[in-house]
Amino acid sequence: MRLKCAIPALVEFLERGVDGYRFSFFAISAAPREIAVAALAGIVPPDHIYGTELEFDPRSGEVRSVTRVPDGYGKVSVIEELEQRLGITPDRVIHVGDGSSDVHLMLYVNNRDGFTIAVSENRQLARIAQSTVLSNNAFSVMVPVLDQLLDWRTGQIRALLESNGQSWWRMYGCSPPQPGPCFAGPRPSDAMLA
Repeated sequence: MRLKCAIPALVEFLERGVDGYRFSFFAISAAPREIAVAALAGIVPPDHIYGTELEFDPRSGEVRSVTRVPDGYGKVSVIEELEQRLGITPDRVIHVGDGSSDVHLMLYVNNRDGFTIAVSENRQLARIAQSTVLSNNAFSVMVPVLDQLLDWRTGQIRALLESNGQSWWRMYGCSPPQPGPCFAGPRPSDAMLA
């Protein structure tokens, strides 16, 4: 996943919820599950991480077979399984995707009235996703959720971000606006909440 910093802050925030809304965070990766679990160790519980599952030969350590592949349409199967397990309806699914293995799932989630966010410059995803966030800060995905799903105003979002240790301006790789040619175009807040 492209979003690197603030994943622990995002996961902690989602666990607490906001204004009566609860969130369950799951990682669904096309990468081998062991790699995803190691990358998210101490941040996301292993039972909330889905990845390609491999069966290894006990003597040689070589891959004997692939037992599950959550890539492409395989991610749809994982979402269906989670909906059943958690007892949630399709319109309560928020999918954040960063690559071509997310195309099928984004189309599926959109078709079932869920919400999709692209977090990369992948042109396929940008055309499909209901929102796009380009940031190295994982917490930034909350901006379209709060704005478009919960109808929060800009000031409320900024206050929530800052109360969770996230700088509104640094989230988008910027400094606060300064006079001069650097901010001749739209400010990050205008671009994200327009």
